[in-house]
Amino acid sequence: MKYANAANSITMVRIIGTICLLFVNPFTVPFFIIYTLSGLSDACDGYVARVTKTSSAFGAALDSFADIILYAMMAIKIFPKLLKVLPVGIWYAVTAIVVLRIVSYLFVAIKYKRFASLHTKLNKITGFAVFMIPYMMVTQFAVPYCITACSISGISTVHEIYVHVTSKEYEGKEKQ
Repeated sequence: MKYANAANSITMVRIIGTICLLFVNPFTVPFFIIYTLSGLSDACDGYVARVTKTSSAFGAALDSFADIILYAMMAIKIFPKLLKVLPVGIWYAVTAIVVLRIVSYLFVAIKYKRFASLHTKLNKITGFAVFMIPYMMVTQFAVPYCITACSISGISTVHEIYVHVTSKEYEGKEKQ
């Protein structure tokens, strides 16, 4: 298998890039370069896995892990700026969404004995919306954009929980 590890290697680039972001000042040119490359790797890994027919449960779990690492980095580097800009009400919504996401992960772990999140279109839109937050923070549209991204994420989270609760089998499409 010539391409067996290509998609997972691309995912690892995202993990390494995300870790590097911890050592770079946010909203600087180096930050945006590394952040953009990490984001492009997120878009490419699944595509490469599908084209090379190397999708696997491990790759899907690695992709979900890379997403969590990215969100953790954003919590450390981006949220302090968001705390200064966004209205307090949005933080209640963000907290509820995070709790629901954790519930979803735990539910999947218990019900299906695996770690994963669904790669639905709504989750992909959410991922893109959240990924764009740092770019939007340097514009006048930061607050309305973040409210929209939070709304999309909330809908996506509730949808994912609904799918898990109503499904007899794991409905996830293996991304890699």
